[in-house]
Amino acid sequence: MPQLPDVVLWSIPAFVLLTVLEMVSYRLHPDEDAAGYETRDAATSVAMGLGSLVFDALWKIPIVAIYAAIHELTPLRVPVLWWTVPLTLLAQDFFYYWSHRGHHVIRVLWACHVVHHSSRKFNLTTALRQPWTSLTVWPFYVPMIALGVHPAALAFCSSANLVYQFWIHTERIDKLPRPVEFVFNTPSHHRVHHASQGGYLDRNFGGILIVWDRLFRSFVPETERPLFGLTKNISTYNPLRVATHEYAAIAREVRAARTWSERAGRVLRSPGWQPDSGS
Repeated sequence: MPQLPDVVLWSIPAFVLLTVLEMVSYRLHPDEDAAGYETRDAATSVAMGLGSLVFDALWKIPIVAIYAAIHELTPLRVPVLWWTVPLTLLAQDFFYYWSHRGHHVIRVLWACHVVHHSSRKFNLTTALRQPWTSLTVWPFYVPMIALGVHPAALAFCSSANLVYQFWIHTERIDKLPRPVEFVFNTPSHHRVHHASQGGYLDRNFGGILIVWDRLFRSFVPETERPLFGLTKNISTYNPLRVATHEYAAIAREVRAARTWSERAGRVLRSPGWQPDSGS
């Protein structure tokens, strides 16, 4: 298949430039209502991003082996052509929506994704705050491989989706024109996704497109100003603790559980699930 570029690697200079510009904009035009920047928080986000590059490289070894085996077994093939790449990206964005939604509603998956929501700031460094346990993501894309998408094409589309989402982690961009807001994921939509208010929780899961949320009834527009972070915020800036704190909480609660159904619920039910008082 044709060689596809590493879009994340090529985007790093733009990441750095945009982050510096955002920092300068806060210096020149402070906003008392915005979450803004805090040095330790930004440093933690960058450290989480660098760590994710290392761990993702390790997780790719078994994932690529599984994808390659599935791709070898399926008789279907999707060629990499100028018109199939956008369709593959559209399909990847659809499955990303369900992966993202699943990582919010199943606690053991949330233990991976919670890292990205753990900052009480919302700026371009927040986009870099990525998990170190992304091994939980690969099953959601198996249908694409089974339908003949080459693993390298899936990797390219996943990287393009990740790069797109960088710029939407900002409070410096207000709402965009209505046609854009209707179709695409924007800073306004993603601020809602990162908010901890009850009406905003578990909403706006889209990657590039917000139409999936509109179709599957998980969309909420930005009305009141979001409060960023978790419903129960963590106070640490230690990257290792940020990466593992929810797994540790699950382990403590499983040990304290009195029944097997409660143990299963602590792992597989929603993050806020509690057993019945009589169980």
